[in-house]
Amino acid sequence: MPELPDVTVYVEALRERIIGHKLMRVVLKSPFVLRSAHPPLTALHGRTVHEVRRLGKQIAIAVEGGLWLVLHLKIAGRLHWQTLAPKLGGRNTLAAFEFEGGWLWLTEAGTQRRAAMHVVEGEDGLLALHAGGVEPLEADAAAFAAALRVENHTLKRALTDPHLISGIGNAYSDEILHRAQLSPVAMTHKLSDEEMQRLYTATRQVLIEWTARLRAQTGGEFPEGVTAFRAGMAVHGRFGQPCPRCGARVQRIRYAANETNYCARCQTGGRLLADRALSRLMHEDWPRTLEELEALRKR
Repeated sequence: MPELPDVTVYVEALRERIIGHKLMRVVLKSPFVLRSAHPPLTALHGRTVHEVRRLGKQIAIAVEGGLWLVLHLKIAGRLHWQTLAPKLGGRNTLAAFEFEGGWLWLTEAGTQRRAAMHVVEGEDGLLALHAGGVEPLEADAAAFAAALRVENHTLKRALTDPHLISGIGNAYSDEILHRAQLSPVAMTHKLSDEEMQRLYTATRQVLIEWTARLRAQTGGEFPEGVTAFRAGMAVHGRFGQPCPRCGARVQRIRYAANETNYCARCQTGGRLLADRALSRLMHEDWPRTLEELEALRKR
């Protein structure tokens, strides 16, 4: 799922290309992507774009008359841009937007249709689509800590809950927790003030660094190849590979369609976190430490 750094770069690329230009028309290829009925989609036609902003993990495009087009890419949605009209027959194409200076279109890989599009009126309509989490690059340390401590959750869950913290998902939460050297299953209410400050600092560092890195990689072009698995990430998507800090193998916890990647030596004091599927299968044979895991591999 595109997260704060990816969405920020999308927003910057769109600002350069569509602000001051008219949205001529919207071609809807999949009716399920449109999640609102009023105002109608056709109300956007012929209106000039005034603003593009990030709303959590969503992209909000303002046109004259106080209307907003809001795109949520979810897990597999992606945006593309070119000056010529795209071929719209592909099964992954959900919608296309013709602007005066080019075409933007939305695709979604796979068979599940999760990406969403809304048309809303005014700031109140826009804010109704916001989950309410604090912006991690705008909040001070006290506001960040207060948001995480509203309820007692694991750090992984708290960081990725848009009602608490805005814009962070599976990938960057792994990177943040590794940078902060904190366990993904540590509970928010048990974090010391020093650990919370460490988490706040790591969150800002990771998001700022990756936004700058992605911005540099696009080189002024429209961002393509947006993915949750980036070369240069410390732990996310690097199961079994060496931790860049200590050299121990990166571990993972798998659940549903997601997984959490972490370094046991750097983040959990060498303790392996139980993988639900494997730990149920192995019962008492499940290794509890890196040493037990290495011994098991040598059998």
